[in-house]
Amino acid sequence: MNAIDLFAGIGGNTEAAKMAGLDVVWAANHNPIAVEFHSLNHPEAIHSCQDLQQADWSQVPAHNFGIASPCCQGHTDARGKEGPHHHKSRSTAWAPVSCWEYHRPEVFLIENVPKFLNWKLFPQWKSCFESLGYSLSINTFDAADSGVPQNRERVFIIGTQSKNPIEISIPKRPHVGVNSIIEWDYARWSLIEKPGRAAATLERVKNGRKRFGDRFVMPYYKSGSGKTGRCLSRPIGTITTKDRWAVVDGDKMRMLNINEYRKAMSFGDHIKLPKTRTPAIQLLGNATCPVQVRDVLKAVKKAI
Repeated sequence: MNAIDLFAGIGGNTEAAKMAGLDVVWAANHNPIAVEFHSLNHPEAIHSCQDLQQADWSQVPAHNFGIASPCCQGHTDARGKEGPHHHKSRSTAWAPVSCWEYHRPEVFLIENVPKFLNWKLFPQWKSCFESLGYSLSINTFDAADSGVPQNRERVFIIGTQSKNPIEISIPKRPHVGVNSIIEWDYARWSLIEKPGRAAATLERVKNGRKRFGDRFVMPYYKSGSGKTGRCLSRPIGTITTKDRWAVVDGDKMRMLNINEYRKAMSFGDHIKLPKTRTPAIQLLGNATCPVQVRDVLKAVKKAI
């Protein structure tokens, strides 16, 4: 089956599609850096760097399967105290509607944060697809249940040209702890007790030691995972576009490195990323977890 990937980012959905036996023939995103690295990782696809709300869908290849991950920033609480913000990112959800009004694929999959379902315009958005003859199946899964070493809950909306929504189930795998991705021999550690270390950081380290001993992970900035961090046998908390997770080992600590972030997102070592830390983490935090989406896509293929 041929597929297209809207809001493709660095390629989490495309990686998943390939693992599930789909051929991604076209991928698009508005971010030039994301398109550059998606092209490096998936040179077989046609790439487009554009605002998809302005797309000419007649120029997009015909496809049986549509995949899209519209911007989630307008719905998520990942911005902390600021909360979700309302700007044009919310309106990106209308691009798949217009695309699949034109192409009418047999099936599509749309991924977003669970609070997407609380969007005031969600009922109208859903009814647009129903007007086009699609039945929508709405499912929420945690990436950790697919064996990804990260708790990352996402909603997956499946549209099919059928009388009733399809029902899918994905196997629940054992949770994988964050210890599986930590590179303990990585060189760039610093002493915890050093001049300038924030009091809040030292307090989190102190609390973490009481609960977990000498080794654990914790949010370096703000809170998350309470004020004690997480034990290494648990999946890490949600990876975002901000560099915020640190690992503690005895009297030293450091931020997670790019390769550890990549593994936490379930990307393979073959995936190329920017060499600069900030854009690499931004691309990873904006991505989907390929292993999780693979499981969903396989379940969809089985159900249809």
